[in-house]
Amino acid sequence: MSALLPLEEAQQRLVSLATRLPIETVPIAQALGRYLAADIAAHRNQPAADMSAMDGYAIRFEDRAGPWTCVGECKAGSEPCPPLKSGQTARIFTGALLPGGADTVVMQENVETDGNVISLIAEPSPEQGRHVRRIGSDFCRGDIALSKGTWLSPAALGHAVIAGYGELPAHQKPNVAVVSTGDELVEPGARARSHQIPASNDVMVSAMLAGLTGETRALSRIADNMDALCAALDSARDCDIIVTIGGASVGDHDLVAPAFERLGGTIDFHKIAMKPGKPVMSGKLGNSVVLALPGNPGSAFVSATLLLLPLVRYMAGAAEYLPKYRSAQTTTTLPPTQNRAQFLRAQVDSVGITAFDSQDSAKLSVLAAANALLYRPANSDEELAGGTVHYISI
Repeated sequence: MSALLPLEEAQQRLVSLATRLPIETVPIAQALGRYLAADIAAHRNQPAADMSAMDGYAIRFEDRAGPWTCVGECKAGSEPCPPLKSGQTARIFTGALLPGGADTVVMQENVETDGNVISLIAEPSPEQGRHVRRIGSDFCRGDIALSKGTWLSPAALGHAVIAGYGELPAHQKPNVAVVSTGDELVEPGARARSHQIPASNDVMVSAMLAGLTGETRALSRIADNMDALCAALDSARDCDIIVTIGGASVGDHDLVAPAFERLGGTIDFHKIAMKPGKPVMSGKLGNSVVLALPGNPGSAFVSATLLLLPLVRYMAGAAEYLPKYRSAQTTTTLPPTQNRAQFLRAQVDSVGITAFDSQDSAKLSVLAAANALLYRPANSDEELAGGTVHYISI
């Protein structure tokens, strides 16, 4: 019996089967969720000039004691007011350009007005440069605004726009076929007899891929029949990734591996040293990367989190594509592990992280209640309550 593959090696071997997808120029409005394909440098300074960070009065700091004569009004989006002379001020609003000579803004709450005479009523005296956003204080022209491989979140898109961009270079998103197999599966919402079960896995995995793919093609409820399975897999050859759910083990009715071999596919690895998720298989079918997940929902979810999502992110151009681990204190004592890394369904909160008593990978109720996968390395000792452990948010 061949040794089980460590998870970290399986992750690297999986992405080594893939390539980054082609780069295209995408309008900002269509770039959400993509990964940036090149560093982008700012086309402009931000702010482009000194401007007010408050509603108030622009003054020359040397005249800070006041009183001042108000000689104008500066609004956001308008050309700057005429330069101030000694003893003068201008009413100014947030985002407005400072008039020439002004270097400080006094908050409107700290003054009183008598006609066009403005007097200071609050102590201490104004601080030089107070409530002013200096030119280039956010970034300067030529600064790297966003780095290659950055996920284009709403905030990142806003940053790109303010840096002067209306379109961005981004990798294409992969097209993924999700193939669920099993004679026992019935359509969601249909009445399931005692020997049947609603097809939940393809819905769950497709939902995990939401926003990450160009297309997620669901090929659901494929019968445990070699010809039917081969036909379904063959129809998915145009996809970048083919992920199957169920039938990945070595039982008489586990047909995924034999079907790939019949179609001319190659298997790179089969079985990983992790729990749940041991029967995972990967390889190639033509140009498609193949990932076969176990059929138990907990196993399918954990395997998709650790392998499928990193593969999708890698192909889409992500600089950081592997799951991020966080740390917390375990609220309970955790037993030692054997030769497989464990990912325990758990809940993390302000107190710490608590693994559920039942880790049955068939129980969707446990998975649905979890917000974390508590990581226990292979061959690790007992971890006492209060000890620091690592987890992945889900």
